[in-house]
Amino acid sequence: MPDGIIIIDKPTGWTSMDVCAKLRGILREKRIGHAGTLDPMATGVLPVFVGRATKAVQFAENGQKEYHAVLKLGMVTDTQDTTGTVQETHPVAVGADEVRAALPHFTGELSQLPPMYSALKVNGQKLYDLARQGKTVERKPRTITVYELELLGQSAPDEFALRVVCSKGTYIRTLCHDLGQAQEAGEALLLPLDEYFRAYPRFTVQNETQEKRAYNGNAFTARGVADGEYRVYDRAGSFLSLSRAEGGELHAIKNFF
Repeated sequence: MPDGIIIIDKPTGWTSMDVCAKLRGILREKRIGHAGTLDPMATGVLPVFVGRATKAVQFAENGQKEYHAVLKLGMVTDTQDTTGTVQETHPVAVGADEVRAALPHFTGELSQLPPMYSALKVNGQKLYDLARQGKTVERKPRTITVYELELLGQSAPDEFALRVVCSKGTYIRTLCHDLGQAQEAGEALLLPLDEYFRAYPRFTVQNETQEKRAYNGNAFTARGVADGEYRVYDRAGSFLSLSRAEGGELHAIKNFF
């Protein structure tokens, strides 16, 4: 039986699982997995692990990913990419300088809401199946990291080429969607408040009790958290406070909600 890693240049129109299915037939091996999903419209490098090598997938998929994408302003679709149904159109009144100025807002540790058109499951159902039925369900924001975000150029008045280096679980189309939403002239230049405290580690409350006490300005128990100062966020990803951990409790230094 074959064992090893094969690098596939995934063509447009194929899902990552389509590639795995094709290779199962070619290699006659059921144990095949990939190291990170690419959308069907995306092209490029897809590492595929075969046979005993599938045991290494968990290590590969946690590495940094690099993507080149085109941000198209002035249009909102239900899929957050150009394959979807257009829901809104807006005049584009910004250029490369404004886009470049907005990029720091979308680098570092971010809270990202997964799109409805995704393979994530809620109560056992894939989100894109629900989306195709016209349903929208509540999704939990996920913490991602954008290590590098660079404007490569402008190909049209409303199209901007980007280079993104990011963590596992980052949706590039959602990053572009969120960046597009910020492109009102003033907001594009406005950094979020918690960016000022970026040097401090992030702590997200783990349960309703912690969250209620945090919103009331009270200290709360946080066992296992090392002493020091932290950026504190609620379960939805909203910045709450700069707090100090002492002896397994978090005490607010300054609240910002």
